[in-house]
Amino acid sequence: MPIEQLKTGFGRGGKQLGCPTANLSSKDLGDLLEQLPTGIYCGWATVDGKGPYKAVASIGWNPFFKNKEKTVEPHLLHKFEKDFYGAQLKFLITGYIRPEMNFSSLEALIKAIQDDIAQSEEWLDTPEGKSWSHDALFQ
Repeated sequence: MPIEQLKTGFGRGGKQLGCPTANLSSKDLGDLLEQLPTGIYCGWATVDGKGPYKAVASIGWNPFFKNKEKTVEPHLLHKFEKDFYGAQLKFLITGYIRPEMNFSSLEALIKAIQDDIAQSEEWLDTPEGKSWSHDALFQ
């Protein structure tokens, strides 16, 4: 799923959750966003042609925060020195982690995010998971 530009999000990924996200514009996704089932996914991403980097993404309504708009929010499993707002992101979904769900506390949400990251890392390190990092999308 190639996306032309990132947008500024709510600012909670990095600040509240310790998990900065590359928020994708729902306008750029068009009908694709409606077709994507909500949930947590893993995959590979490039930023301005650099990478690919491992990624985990939330697709959905983020019920804990009561979002009114369905979003795609990839978290790249790489330490970047600065924000990359306005950059071109290409994101390839390669695996499904779990359904979207609500949480009783911020701490429970953070724990689930940490588990999602660990599970994504594990899958993306398998031979099958790694093979997707060479997909034609990134050439």
